[in-house]
Amino acid sequence: MTVQIHTLDNGLRIVTEHMPGLQSAALGVWVTAGGRNERPEQNGIAHFLEHMAFKGTKRRSALQIAEAIEDVGGYINAYTSRETTAYYARVLENDVPLALDVIADILLNPVLEPGEIEVERGVILQEIGQALDTPDDVIFDWLQEEAYPGQALGRTILGPSERVSAFTRDDLQGFLAEHYGPEQMILSAAGAVDHDAIVRAAEALFGGLARRSTRPLEPATFTEGERRVVKSLEQAHLALGFEAPDYGDPGIYAAQIYANALGGGMSSRLFQEIREKRGLCYTIFAQAGAYADSGMMTIYAGTSADQLGALTSLTADELARAATDISPEEVARARAQMKGGMLMGLESPTNRAERLARVIQIWGRVPELSEIVERIDSVTTGDVRAYAEQLVTASPVAMALYGPVEGAPGIEGLRRRLAA
Repeated sequence: MTVQIHTLDNGLRIVTEHMPGLQSAALGVWVTAGGRNERPEQNGIAHFLEHMAFKGTKRRSALQIAEAIEDVGGYINAYTSRETTAYYARVLENDVPLALDVIADILLNPVLEPGEIEVERGVILQEIGQALDTPDDVIFDWLQEEAYPGQALGRTILGPSERVSAFTRDDLQGFLAEHYGPEQMILSAAGAVDHDAIVRAAEALFGGLARRSTRPLEPATFTEGERRVVKSLEQAHLALGFEAPDYGDPGIYAAQIYANALGGGMSSRLFQEIREKRGLCYTIFAQAGAYADSGMMTIYAGTSADQLGALTSLTADELARAATDISPEEVARARAQMKGGMLMGLESPTNRAERLARVIQIWGRVPELSEIVERIDSVTTGDVRAYAEQLVTASPVAMALYGPVEGAPGIEGLRRRLAA
């Protein structure tokens, strides 16, 4: 694999990785602006703008955007996260210039036609309604709000319906002008790609884009909080959040290995103890996510109302127990899962391109995979136990409960169980 990096004079970063033997490529632009970059009155606008990118440009209609890619057998898509908005495509080798032209077109020349804004507003309001009707989706938004209350990082990506209903064309243009500068863009490509050709095309397409000043991110502070929404549902849903390292902290590897051992697969502690041995739920998992200056380890489970108390207590017991007796074998298994998932995932050019953009955003460079593997392998059982102990004894806890949860224990009950 050959990784090459180039920065245009205006600050736009280009990173490519040639993958021998492939006849296709993935490429896209990752904009380092997402939900977290919004002001309170803008909540949901980054996602709205992502939708509008496909609704027509000065050169192509919405249908022509789709046909340009699908006529050559490719696909094009986008997503918005809390710290990034991505626009990407997968095409055959000969169609890389076309895909890059289409992506540049939707980023640089969106029409934002008022009629299309109204159509897409309705689509997004339906998306918000669908999310609110999906308990194991909405509960994570509530958990985020409790962990980061009153902060940009705590607000939902979709935004509240009243905000989305009020956005104007000027609002969309203002966010685009403020956050879609060349220094906020990373052009990433992987697969059957030619670095020099992509740099030349990027210079022609993006080279005239002027630099612009950026607003610094609002710092994130993880805070303890609980939200309990009682509703008549078949299942009670529980989500717990604990503070975790940010993605620049070396401790993130210990946190991710701990999350894997605790609830990352069928052999994990929570899955074995709560689902396999006791049959208290169908779904339970743990994962560790990270942001620029914060992170959260999340545990989720869905169960019946009469079993939620037992499930919560057993989860607390496993959290407390891991701080003292998580074994070298469990750590080794979690390390292997983490490495395997990463390396197998990177056989896909789409995942490769995303990884390149992500590490450029985090570190400004692309570390060798061997360096990441070495960091994972260097985590000891003692490191994982130390993180587990800190999580149990010192981390603030965020909790969200949804469904028939009237009698479920809250944070204080969880704390007592952890200390028992």
